[in-house]
Amino acid sequence: MSNTYENVYNPDVLSCIANLSNDEVFTPPEIANQMLDMLPEELWSDSSATFLDPACKSGVFLREIAKRLIKGLENEIPNLQERIDHIFKKQLYGIAITELTSLLSRRSVYCSKYPNSKYSISQFDNASGNIRFKRIEHTWEGGKCKYCGASQKEYQRDEELETHAYEWIHTLKPEEIFNMKFDVIIGNPPYQLSTNGSYAKSIYNLFVEQSIKLNPKHLVMIVPSRWFSGGLGLDDFRNKMLSDNRIVEIHDFIDASDCFPGVEIKGGVNYFLWTSNHNGDCKVVTHKDGKVIDTSYRPLVEPGMSTFIRNNKVIPILRKVRKRNEKSFSTLISSYDPFGFDVREHNSYRRVRIPFDLHPMDDAYKLYYNGWRKDGVGYVEKKRIRKGEKYIDKYKVLIPKAWGIGNPNTDWLNPLIAYPNECCTETYLVVGGFHNEEEAENCITYISTKFFHLMVSILKITQNTMQGAYQFVPLQDFSKPWNDEELYAKYGFTDEEINFIETYIKPKNLGGETNGK
Repeated sequence: MSNTYENVYNPDVLSCIANLSNDEVFTPPEIANQMLDMLPEELWSDSSATFLDPACKSGVFLREIAKRLIKGLENEIPNLQERIDHIFKKQLYGIAITELTSLLSRRSVYCSKYPNSKYSISQFDNASGNIRFKRIEHTWEGGKCKYCGASQKEYQRDEELETHAYEWIHTLKPEEIFNMKFDVIIGNPPYQLSTNGSYAKSIYNLFVEQSIKLNPKHLVMIVPSRWFSGGLGLDDFRNKMLSDNRIVEIHDFIDASDCFPGVEIKGGVNYFLWTSNHNGDCKVVTHKDGKVIDTSYRPLVEPGMSTFIRNNKVIPILRKVRKRNEKSFSTLISSYDPFGFDVREHNSYRRVRIPFDLHPMDDAYKLYYNGWRKDGVGYVEKKRIRKGEKYIDKYKVLIPKAWGIGNPNTDWLNPLIAYPNECCTETYLVVGGFHNEEEAENCITYISTKFFHLMVSILKITQNTMQGAYQFVPLQDFSKPWNDEELYAKYGFTDEEINFIETYIKPKNLGGETNGK
């Protein structure tokens, strides 16, 4: 029996599956074990401890827990078969996210996709064992699911297709699913669902919140790091998490491929340990290129702030900058779509494939865009501009609203100057306006510093970088140009802090990513 259980690990099919690129990312066994290592060691010798994975995909968490319990309970339950039966029937539970993953999870845990078959290492009297899958339908209200926000148009499906209405987050009483309380809830939940709008809605936060409602002794999950800075429906979740002193430990991976090889997740990922009886500082561990680069014990938020600072070494730098009480650079930045240029309406008006004219015309503004044509310049009738009049007759700097690759220490802005009677589409944000070209050029010298990009990196976590991402960038006097040496001296940075900035922010010509224009 022991050999049968161990033989499923070589070769490890789960390591192969973990490399698949999908929003429902499979967890590599080594990452699952790193997450389990955060839990108290005494759990593995506790025959009464119960474990739940509410988002089973490969079954890797339950499988690795089983390995630990089989070893840890050897003295208490010497007979191997009795020990295996006890663990699988009374300690390990899972909720699969699809019918396919339920079969895969059972195969990984029980060595058979049907635990009531002769091939299962523990015999159940049903075909599911303790890893259940129940097809759930969405509850539609106003074209969206009231539980997860999924689009009715996209997810109201025939019976042969998966609904992706995950059982764990489509009930008001998750405790009734198994009618029991769990000591440990652990998993890697699905990350988002389409809302049939301009962006996909995050749902991993719903799995975390639902789990906390059950008040387990420990909660361990791996999720995208976008919640660190909020936005796109995550502000409330961010505020709850950052004010929760029960978070014991966070492991932050700025590059998600360090956790999920070959998978790109903008802004990186993190896994965390939440413990019900903890009340204090959090251990924050930063990972990069497969190595731990920094560890600290600190509150999740700095006093007077509402965001999580990912890099521990940024904190003393930010404190020095904030001590001067300067206005924020964000006060110079426009909101989204600074001129109210409605591409769709203009498209219909002109009955052409491009939303503006490529050649000069009377009573028109020069228009900067990106992605429609190679040169990125066109012309739009003045009457088509709905807002941003205060910028029209000024010099201004245009910065893309989406830039870089979502990796803050390599992303670089590539700004350009727009002159009076020039505007832009929603591709850009406006900085300014300025009274003359010299001020605009001096602003660009500031934007081109490593200091500027470091301060943006505190809140920038994805390609889309709106006005709020520039909150911690201090405003400067643009009657003069700026460089890093002047800024380092102005804020009194130490040699160690300067060296950190110089090495952390990659130069643009040595790997830094721009908006590609």
